[in-house]
Amino acid sequence: MYFRTAALRFLPAALLLLSACSESTTKTETTISSTPEETMATTAAAMDSTKSAVPQSAATPRPDRSTAPDTAYAQDVAMFLGGQQPSQRSNLTPLAAQPAWQVFAKDQDKSWDKYRATHTTSMMKWASTELDSVHANSPTIFYPFSGPDFLNVFTMFPTSQTYVLMGLEPVGSVPARASLANPKLFPAVKASLWSVLNFSFFRTNDMAVDLKSVELDGALPLMMLFAARTGNQVTAIRPVQLDATGHLQDASTDTAQAKNPKFVQGVEMKLRGPDGQSKTVYYFSADLSDWKLKANSAPIEFVRSLGPLTTYVKSATYLMHKSYFNQVRRLVLRRSRYILQDDSGIAMKFFQKGAWQFNHYGTYKRPINLFAKHYQPELTAAYRDTTRRPKALPFGTGYNWRQTDSNLLLARRLIPVAE
Repeated sequence: MYFRTAALRFLPAALLLLSACSESTTKTETTISSTPEETMATTAAAMDSTKSAVPQSAATPRPDRSTAPDTAYAQDVAMFLGGQQPSQRSNLTPLAAQPAWQVFAKDQDKSWDKYRATHTTSMMKWASTELDSVHANSPTIFYPFSGPDFLNVFTMFPTSQTYVLMGLEPVGSVPARASLANPKLFPAVKASLWSVLNFSFFRTNDMAVDLKSVELDGALPLMMLFAARTGNQVTAIRPVQLDATGHLQDASTDTAQAKNPKFVQGVEMKLRGPDGQSKTVYYFSADLSDWKLKANSAPIEFVRSLGPLTTYVKSATYLMHKSYFNQVRRLVLRRSRYILQDDSGIAMKFFQKGAWQFNHYGTYKRPINLFAKHYQPELTAAYRDTTRRPKALPFGTGYNWRQTDSNLLLARRLIPVAE
């Protein structure tokens, strides 16, 4: 996986300095405010100033996606992208018989076997004990700043029914067969998965460049891949959007039709879980900074309409530490019964005293150098508390990705959820 053991100890900082983390983006935004960090996009751009915009290929015609994706085809695409054999009747079966895909499939099996051994098995065992009561009361999971990371949220919360993911990445669509026949597809997918399988977070600017080059145009293809690799079956996919009041609507499937900027674009992915239960996954391409939400509060209104939540936050570039992410931070604190996060989530100073019970896991030292200014003395004190010692965390997660350096906080609400 382009991996060099001798360089392991230098990778976290170097990796992040060269690429944006979970909320990076390559789209440019017009600067309207004199404050340079008004939005998620400008924060990501500051983190990744060495990257240029994703080139748009004029030579490659865009595939026709004017009709809703066939369900069987969508599941076959998910399997194919993950290096798993599509169904025998699929028109992708001839592609899966080619030597290039066979090599790719073997490589993916090896990578996913390693990931299960180093992450999935430990994560699911830990979650089944430490999050047992959370699972019983978490029908809906909110995962802000997620990008396409269905992998980690499902591993942590496998029994939930609804998952709401939000990030800057464009929504994307089910890849056409022509895109899947591109010989550049396999190295692009492999490169896109490299950091999440080795370090648990995405290098999303690199991911965007890699996937754009093979006509995979957003978060959905990787979400489908993760669904297949976690034992879920894709049963339906439909484009959706949020109107100005946060109500969910069908979105046009005609890619030639311009999108209404007043609507927040998204996708709904229906799954059948490994246990046979139905699940719904939403992804919305949304900037959650205060300035953007002031112009369009639809993402906040939609999440608020879902009732009490469990919120999961990981590798979130410390955005909710900042004053201009007040709305989404307030939403999480007011509407969540449980919050599971690493230290890049909500800073401890924002939790109302007496309103939460905290369980700390793993180790907290300080953020990696890129985020050093977000060090929290309150967390250091909590991890040194001899009356309520932190519990072990048997896997690595977040920017401090080594098991010996990772941390998680489980916050349980002690007072009623705010209306």
